[in-house]
Amino acid sequence: MTMRVEIAPALVRELLSDPKIFPELPADLDEDTELALDSLGLVWFLHQLGTKFDLVIEPEDEHLTAFSSLRDITDHLNRVLAGESGDG
Repeated sequence: MTMRVEIAPALVRELLSDPKIFPELPADLDEDTELALDSLGLVWFLHQLGTKFDLVIEPEDEHLTAFSSLRDITDHLNRVLAGESGDG
């Protein structure tokens, strides 16, 4: 039996708060507040996903613009988990 996992905004916030991604991410960051990941931050974020959740997503340039808020990142990751994207 396969259990469907869903990624919550709180988890994305926790991963983004890694000092290698966003050293001073506000704890009260709204889900729709605009974020700007740089390429190294994106690679580290995706590495953390792979390490902690065995979710492999290859970094692509489009992620730098698509991952523009907690909500956008969470929605994208959940689409990948549901098999609705070519990632993974």
